[in-house]
Amino acid sequence: KVRGGLAHTPVVSAMFLSGISGSAVADASALGRVLIPGMVKQGYGKGFASALVAAAAVMGPIIPPSIFMVIMGVTTGVSIGGLFAAGVIPGILQCLAMMAMAYYFAVKHDYPRDPVPLTWRRVWKEFVSAGPALVAPVIIIGGILAGVFTPTESAVVAVFYGLVLGLWLYKELQVKDLARILVNSGITTAVLLLIIGMANIFAWVLTAEQIPQKIAAVLLGLTRDPYLILLLINVVLIMVGMFMEGGAAIIILSPTLLAVAQAVGIHPLHFGLVMVLNLSIGLITPPVGVLLFVVCGITGYPFALVTRWTLPFLAAHALTLVVASYFPIVVMWVPQLFGYV
Repeated sequence: KVRGGLAHTPVVSAMFLSGISGSAVADASALGRVLIPGMVKQGYGKGFASALVAAAAVMGPIIPPSIFMVIMGVTTGVSIGGLFAAGVIPGILQCLAMMAMAYYFAVKHDYPRDPVPLTWRRVWKEFVSAGPALVAPVIIIGGILAGVFTPTESAVVAVFYGLVLGLWLYKELQVKDLARILVNSGITTAVLLLIIGMANIFAWVLTAEQIPQKIAAVLLGLTRDPYLILLLINVVLIMVGMFMEGGAAIIILSPTLLAVAQAVGIHPLHFGLVMVLNLSIGLITPPVGVLLFVVCGITGYPFALVTRWTLPFLAAHALTLVVASYFPIVVMWVPQLFGYV
């Protein structure tokens, strides 16, 4: 019985769910509706539970597959499969950092232990029950890394596999639900396409005014040290992530910043992962903090309360960012293993 054992559930759940959805907002919404009320009922603080779920959902764009990585690949031409591979170890580090922070607060505030004893029989039973669903990320990531199919094809296969599970194995879906699911998916896709469309217009304006070239000239004029360039890029992206949607920021800024990174010898996959990680952290950074609004909308808790509790988890994510930025092997080892470098 681990102190605050229930607090580790959102973190581990978010890691596995990220391997299916690729979206931080979807992860926060799905986990928040179930886990936050359960944690509060068990005696956890409202702000802590909400902030933990929001911060755990940040892994959504890092653990492959990832919508941000797909946008990055399409915008810059960097290998999407390589980006997926680059996110594996940083995503695991994020998970471990979050679990350590959750345990620290559980001990500090004397949060309860899990009332149900954890046995290997119970673990095996739950694993067998969830096993078929956990195959979905294996299909997506394994298929891409093995070269069996492209990212788009892997999405189609995963959707069909999920449909089979929902209709015939778990029987939580009915044929009549498909129309609603398709409509909701269409709306979500349309919103993303609108954002991308408007961002492309903005990017055209910036290009016409040669803003990207001026930014690149300023950065390279300050220094050509790759470590300092990474520091400047991190600062810029954290500030951008505080106010701008991540997908739009990638479309607008990634071509320019990638050129700067390559000019000082930073590998495109390393830069791409660092950019996605920065913008993911922006999802829980006020004043915008999309994930904070998601969990506040679900729970009805005050934004200020959730934000205050988010700050320690921001520190955990910042530590992961520093490691990923200045220890390239953490990012590049898996891509090298699968031949992307």
